[in-house]
Amino acid sequence: MGGVTALVETKPALKIGPYQVDPPVVLAPMAGITNVAFRTLCQDYGAGIYVCEMITARAVVERHPGTMHMMTFGANEKPRSMQLYGVDPKTMAEAVKIIIGEGIADHIDSNWGCPVAKVTRKGGGAALPYKRKLFGNILSACVEAAAPSGVPITAKFRIGIDDENLTYLDAGRIAEEAGVSAVSLHARTAAQRYSGKADWSAITRLKEHVKSIPVLGNGDIFSADDAVRMMAETGCDGVVVGRGCLGRPWLFAELQAAFRSEPIPTGPNLGEVARVLRRHAELLIEHDGATKALRDLRKHMAWYLMGFPVGSELRRGLAMVTSLTELDDLLAQLDHDAPFPTAAEGPRGRQGSPGKVTLPHGWLDDPDDDGVPEAEDMHSGG
Repeated sequence: MGGVTALVETKPALKIGPYQVDPPVVLAPMAGITNVAFRTLCQDYGAGIYVCEMITARAVVERHPGTMHMMTFGANEKPRSMQLYGVDPKTMAEAVKIIIGEGIADHIDSNWGCPVAKVTRKGGGAALPYKRKLFGNILSACVEAAAPSGVPITAKFRIGIDDENLTYLDAGRIAEEAGVSAVSLHARTAAQRYSGKADWSAITRLKEHVKSIPVLGNGDIFSADDAVRMMAETGCDGVVVGRGCLGRPWLFAELQAAFRSEPIPTGPNLGEVARVLRRHAELLIEHDGATKALRDLRKHMAWYLMGFPVGSELRRGLAMVTSLTELDDLLAQLDHDAPFPTAAEGPRGRQGSPGKVTLPHGWLDDPDDDGVPEAEDMHSGG
């Protein structure tokens, strides 16, 4: 990997607004995953920007209690980074003003990549960049709202709706003209969802197309080598890591080492994984209380234990854990000396299969229509 690392080392440091991001690594916002507990766990392993799970702009404006709770940041998070989703310039701008005015976050990303039907059927997420004027109006409104404070606005999007409706080059140009501080490209279409392979060549083309702001790449980064290789192959300025860190927050230590040309740490044995899992539980309980926290932790179990020799009965017990005492009893039964398995490397998290994107009626008729689609669901997520 030495030659690849050397290529990356010649790049200038990544800056997003006033923030230098070293190593050039961003944790992707993931609904139901990147809450304050998981972000804190990841930050234990390395520097970068760690983005809060997606927040709905309208829910901020209407001060939905669940949404306000989601916008919780740890004492050591800097910059405090969150991602907004919306379909209306006025609502998005108002949400930006509230977030900045109340000192909630230092960086606001905007979501144009979500492929979930409940989002795209209302013209949001990955559907919205198809409406070029509306897309530009929303980003300009957000940048204008944030300008007095110097809080950077960024934009994350996909290649397009499907292979016939690619939007990423227009989206990059429009975002650049609107004054955003950086763009991130998930190198899949919305129709692909999380299936198949990410097309890193699209990241190369976007980097060639967008000249004045950083371009970050996202898609199929499951190891430190993947991240370094993406930057070397595409010329992108940084990487956005999503599913690769599920049940593996120590990936950020590996990324930091790779970008600093240091030896990559050896993967943890099962005893260390058990310690991390226990800390994750503590952090979730601190944020959400024991009942909700342990229910939330269950979905992480398979990711943490992936590839390790854990019997089916013990796996079942961990996937149904209801108390911290029960968790401790089950973790004590693991073979703590079991080394990190080769089978735990590579893809993880949801993959699924491609499918038709659900869009509002007549959505593809006129890409220059700047009308605001149906109001978004008030609740955050997706």
